[in-house]
Amino acid sequence: MAWFSRPGRPCDACRKRKIRCLVSDSARDCVLCRSHGQQCTFLEAPPKKKRKQTDVVSPEEAAVASISPAETQQEQPHDYSNCPEASLLSQTLGHQHFRTNSYIGATSSPSRLLLELPSTSQPGRYRASVSGSEVRRVGQDGYFLMLPDDQDAIKEQLEVLDKIEAAISPYGPALVELYFRIVHPSFPILHKDVFLVKYGRSYRELTPACLAAVYMLALNWWSYSVDLADSVKPDISDLEQLVPGLIAFDKAAKVSDIQAGLLFLQRPRHDSWRLTAQLVATAEEVGLHRDCTDWEIPGWEKGVRKRLAWALFMQDKWGALVHGRPSHIKADNWEVFPLEHDDFPENVEEDHVEQGSSEVEKGILIFIHLSTLTQILSNVIDELFTVEASKRHGSTVALLQTVKPIQLRLKSWYNNLPSCLELDTTTSRKLSATGQLYLAYLTVEVTLHRAIVESEMKKPLDAGLRQITREAAIMRFKSVVDFLKRLKPEHMQGFWHFASGSCLAIIGTFSLVLLATSTDPNESRAIYSQIAEFRWLLKINGPGAGFTKPAVDLLQSNAGFLARYRPQGPTKVIPGNIQGRANRPAGQTQSKTLSNTGSQDEVDGNIANTQAFENISEDLHASPSGIGFSPGQAWLYDFDDLVSQVCST
Repeated sequence: MAWFSRPGRPCDACRKRKIRCLVSDSARDCVLCRSHGQQCTFLEAPPKKKRKQTDVVSPEEAAVASISPAETQQEQPHDYSNCPEASLLSQTLGHQHFRTNSYIGATSSPSRLLLELPSTSQPGRYRASVSGSEVRRVGQDGYFLMLPDDQDAIKEQLEVLDKIEAAISPYGPALVELYFRIVHPSFPILHKDVFLVKYGRSYRELTPACLAAVYMLALNWWSYSVDLADSVKPDISDLEQLVPGLIAFDKAAKVSDIQAGLLFLQRPRHDSWRLTAQLVATAEEVGLHRDCTDWEIPGWEKGVRKRLAWALFMQDKWGALVHGRPSHIKADNWEVFPLEHDDFPENVEEDHVEQGSSEVEKGILIFIHLSTLTQILSNVIDELFTVEASKRHGSTVALLQTVKPIQLRLKSWYNNLPSCLELDTTTSRKLSATGQLYLAYLTVEVTLHRAIVESEMKKPLDAGLRQITREAAIMRFKSVVDFLKRLKPEHMQGFWHFASGSCLAIIGTFSLVLLATSTDPNESRAIYSQIAEFRWLLKINGPGAGFTKPAVDLLQSNAGFLARYRPQGPTKVIPGNIQGRANRPAGQTQSKTLSNTGSQDEVDGNIANTQAFENISEDLHASPSGIGFSPGQAWLYDFDDLVSQVCST
């Protein structure tokens, strides 16, 4: 397969954007038109060229002139400040090439107050920094130092760009198309048209990190491109070695490098808490934590900044959860407004017709609802898992009172999900990313219950309340198992957020906590059986989805631990049946007395320590029917009756 500029003339869309019209030898339409789900047309007549009498070519005309692939490597990117008003890149703040913008904070060396003073004369004017830089004011307290990149750094960057392109060539355009078909709809941190306009002129207009990240992430769906499926996937081992240098901490801060870093982190098994911290610091340097609604920058750039800011917020909060670390982003320094549909330039009309694509409209909704769910997760971390929070809860009863409003927010979040995001709602021959959204929700629920169960072991509840909390916790784990049963290949092959694999591992850990803290033999057998099914579902789905591996490895490494709890006979009792408990008379609710301590001899007498966890498949048929759920059924346990009992004690 070969990619080339269309001979003769570009299509109408590429002519309008003044970019190369890239087509493959196996496709009729160009990259730009295919990415927008439209056909190439050749209806418009070429515009008449107007030249001054001196016939001098303007910088903009020279920059956007059509170039061949051979000329691309030598094309020097232009200064976007010279773009005409109609250009998408005109007046951009953070997407200038070979220029860096640095946010001037309240306590920075440059004084925002002095910058606001009227200048009477050039010699007496306040200067914010050394010669060669300039200050740009985009709004109230929105001052940026605009710094030119070092010439040696520019030369090195161009050399690295050429290496990246050489490692991927000739598949670059097909990978770009693949990225915007599958990844971008569910993780829209780039602006598609801006990227394609730059890429259409020359790959050298992009930063090395951003170009490499798009290529490398798209490679995960290589077989989903009709142009690539029959080709041999390129060896990117040399490209992998370039990655650490592309996102080095001592580089100039650029918006595109934050985008690239987030994309690198979405690759399976490439999560890094240190890189997340670095990206947060970089975002602060470019003012991504500030509200840009009223800034004097292009409208599309405001949308990019908001989407990127919330993507970083999600990376930080979910990273804090899965790594067990303090979050870097704090509410008192976060001014970004919640995402709205208008912050996304794409719409349903841009759905790609090729099979294996992701749906644009669903992707937007998933991204928005995942950002609101992450705000609830942030609340969970702050209220339950910080050092200060651990000192506030002197008892498990106090913890339960803290949990209730959070759980109600979760319930409201779930009930407000649009019907098009129901898990069973998939489109023929389209990949679906809704699985990541429901897994994230269940992980937040599980995290709440884990906090309660672990607190109860140290600060015991009375027998009745303990039974209620354990039933609710077991019900939540069963909901996860039911969720895994309902996943389809369209879900498993779609885009999954970086934390998805770790979320499954957290849920696996939660199941082990439930098992280890159980003092009722029947309950232990039921939990064990659910763990067996959980592992089985992970294994059968694993070959098509590498993100399940952390949870599988976790359970495998704990085979010896689980063998202690292997039941001898089939499970007959189903604990955790909340509906059954709710329908019993109040006097029968505490008929079974449980204790958070028990005789190890008694436990060992009811738990067989015989076979290893590898041989558990026979238990699947003996597992309890459990608690299933339909698409319209909320997977929530209402804490109202629990907390009412707590408050009356």
